[in-house]
Amino acid sequence: MSDNVIPLGMVTRLDLPPDQVLLGAKGNLDGLVLIGYDKDGELYFASTYADGGDVLWLLEKCKQALLEVS
Repeated sequence: MSDNVIPLGMVTRLDLPPDQVLLGAKGNLDGLVLIGYDKDGELYFASTYADGGDVLWLLEKCKQALLEVS
């Protein structure tokens, strides 16, 4: 992120660069689930949680929060 860019920390309708989002989360999380597409358009998934049930629960909680914002 450039030194002259100030992160606003708010919901936006604009897409953000993945590196910017990752930098904003660095050092602030206890665990994470990372999903997206790689540069070849292939699905990418990584998680710090070993238990698939924990991953699914977190995804559903995020889905619920997203539906409440829309």
